[in-house]
Amino acid sequence: MSYSDTDTNKIRRKKIKSKVTPFPSTQRINCPECSNNKEFLEVSDGVILTTRFIQNSDGSFSQELDDSQVLGQVKFYCGDCGADLTLFHKRFLEMLF
Repeated sequence: MSYSDTDTNKIRRKKIKSKVTPFPSTQRINCPECSNNKEFLEVSDGVILTTRFIQNSDGSFSQELDDSQVLGQVKFYCGDCGADLTLFHKRFLEMLF
């Protein structure tokens, strides 16, 4: 199916309202189950972790570089009660420094 320029112009002019309510920039994430707002867990499935080491002259090793690649789903959990807070994961990433 092909579209003419007039068809694509109509599509561009449509305004789409977001159904997601923006998270206030100063609001802390609170677990709705236990009210925890301090400890959280990020759990990633299907991760490849690559660590580079250099062998020192005395035979010991020192870590040089650590790299990870997430191939699966990433979940976000309350560190106290274990509730699934993946809904707040985007906010967590925005505030990660």
